[in-house]
Amino acid sequence: MFNSKFGSIPKFYVRAPGRVNIIGEHIDYCGYSVLPMAVEQDMLIAVEPVKTQTLQLANTNPLYPDFSTSSNNIQIDKTKPLWHNYFLCGFKGIQEHFGLSNLTGMNCLVDGNIPPSSGLSSSSALVCCAGLVTLTVLGMNLSKVELAEICAKSERYIGTEGGGMDQSISFLAEEGTAKLIEFSPLRATDVKLPSGAVFVIANSCVEMNKAATSHFNIRVMECRLAAKLLAKYRGLQWGKVLRLEEVQTKLGVSLEEMLWITEDALHPEPYSPEEVCRCLGISLQELRTQILSPNTQDVPIFKLYQRAKHVYSEAARVLQFKKICEEAPDDTVQLLGELMNQSHASCRDMYECSCPELDQLVDICRKFGAEGSRLTGAGWGGCTVSLVPADKLTSFLANVHQAYYQRSDRNLTFEKQSLFATKPGGGALVFLEA
Repeated sequence: MFNSKFGSIPKFYVRAPGRVNIIGEHIDYCGYSVLPMAVEQDMLIAVEPVKTQTLQLANTNPLYPDFSTSSNNIQIDKTKPLWHNYFLCGFKGIQEHFGLSNLTGMNCLVDGNIPPSSGLSSSSALVCCAGLVTLTVLGMNLSKVELAEICAKSERYIGTEGGGMDQSISFLAEEGTAKLIEFSPLRATDVKLPSGAVFVIANSCVEMNKAATSHFNIRVMECRLAAKLLAKYRGLQWGKVLRLEEVQTKLGVSLEEMLWITEDALHPEPYSPEEVCRCLGISLQELRTQILSPNTQDVPIFKLYQRAKHVYSEAARVLQFKKICEEAPDDTVQLLGELMNQSHASCRDMYECSCPELDQLVDICRKFGAEGSRLTGAGWGGCTVSLVPADKLTSFLANVHQAYYQRSDRNLTFEKQSLFATKPGGGALVFLEA
């Protein structure tokens, strides 16, 4: 296909995997550790550097049109999350990191088998893949950690205020192990998963592109406001505080104590922008220009209590999950499943990032033998991840397929990638032509 598009053959290939987050949802951008693993599905790019300064992008999927631009004038349109913009994020991130202006052009053909808008991080895999492509073409070197940090930062060009989990696991993943990913500084620790169970991903087939709506960025902003109000309540200098984790660190207390402080400091009723301003002693103008992001300036209410409660309790669940895996990896499937179930309830009720189809799919998965099941990824659609005892896997897949995908009112074409067991895959790689 590359040959038919460009009339030549690629010089090398780059792959970057998608990921499933086992537990730790919507807390990476609050500064807390998460527990993902790479999946076997990935993005793959075939690359040929060229003498001209033109970047030509094509996709094996006819739904994604070809695109070309000058390699020295990268414009990323935040209003439309088109597929090629994710490539441009990775390209521009490397370009800016090295402060380069005269970049060589390249022909690239992109292929991928991560279901799009499913919460398995297809967009971040494309950003990471593009970053590694650009680095390889330039003949430069960076560590995996540096690459992950650059790609996390550069994905924000598209307007999503994400944390860094997706890019970190894409580069730092190793086959056969999940990773506890910690931030500031970025580091990854192996977490051995129980051998008697498998993780099964089920796609709700409700598509959710987090750059196409403001749901995601509103949650980021609610967490930022909650952090500032909690900091002010406890007499800290709240002006520079951006993340809920910073409040805990500055106070030197446990996650459990942070939950008590949240109970004292914040009320369950939604906050208006005016009330936030009164609490912080600032004007509406200051709130809009100095704290809120451009696409959250007109939000009428903020649910600060609920978001902080979710983040602090979810952060505690991640640490508990890791501890259980370390202490008794093989007879703990039930305990791990219970943590996943609690995580879903919190995502549904406190963070409000589920949807009816995800809730139904989670219920079906538990009914047919999953010890735990929860939404994974940003939510509002996308996938669930379930912990299923290995001896129940065959019947589980058949029953879930029938109960969710074969319902006549769903009108779904069942594809293999909608429901599959997965094991931890490896991270991003460059394949050089012989």
